Amino acid sequence: MKKIIGISFACFFLDQLIKYCINEIVSLEKSISIIKNFFEITYVRNYGAAFNILDGNRFFLIVIACVTLLLIYYFLKQEPAGNQLEIVGYGLFIGGILGNLCDRLFRGFVIDYLDFQLFNIHMPIFNFADICICFGVFLCVLSLAKGELGWKK
Repeated sequence: MKKIIGISFACFFLDQLIKYCINEIVSLEKSISIIKNFFEITYVRNYGAAFNILDGNRFFLIVIACVTLLLIYYFLKQEPAGNQLEIVGYGLFIGGILGNLCDRLFRGFVIDYLDFQLFNIHMPIFNFADICICFGVFLCVLSLAKGELGWKK
């Protein structure tokens, strides 16, 4: 559990540090081109969840995040993470949830800034916490699949 907490704290701290820098350096809804026609840093405020769904449902999203954290805690108390994939996965997942939850609680919105364009199509703008959540879930599912399919060493 200590490793999960350490990874979670590191992800949360880095997420909040990046968001602080974005807020201080980039003007709202302005972009800094990093790789022309591919990657920009664009500061936007997200009042919803991924892809801006549930826009304006801040309280609901806060409740969902808190319930998710409680369920993860309960699950880990019942059956601690058994391998490195799970430890890293849960650490990333929890850290990402905490990063976006902190934004919703104290700012009223989530700061998003990673803006990619693929084949002249702008992808939804996201942040480091979102990456942590996605990779965390992926690693936990991969660990589960390895166990269910007998891939464990």
